[in-house]
Amino acid sequence: MPALWIAHVTVTDADAYGKYAELAGPAIAKHGGEFIARGGRYVQLEGNDRARNVVARFPSLEDAEACYNSPEYQAALDHARGASERDLVIVETTA
Repeated sequence: MPALWIAHVTVTDADAYGKYAELAGPAIAKHGGEFIARGGRYVQLEGNDRARNVVARFPSLEDAEACYNSPEYQAALDHARGASERDLVIVETTA
């Protein structure tokens, strides 16, 4: 089953987070991920508001999790730590 990687982000250091984004994109693509929403318009209906919302589709939950744990993504994530407040979840789709 495909899976969605859903991130809600508040960026606190745009320069450092820009380096994260530069490195994260290729790491996500390497694991079969493709962005379907990336920082576009949104409506916050419940919960904590974060100004940046990103959704990527992966071939499977396992591919998405492998991406997160990969050395390439962890190297990218080093730039996001301290430069953002993030919530990230991987959700398996029904089709």
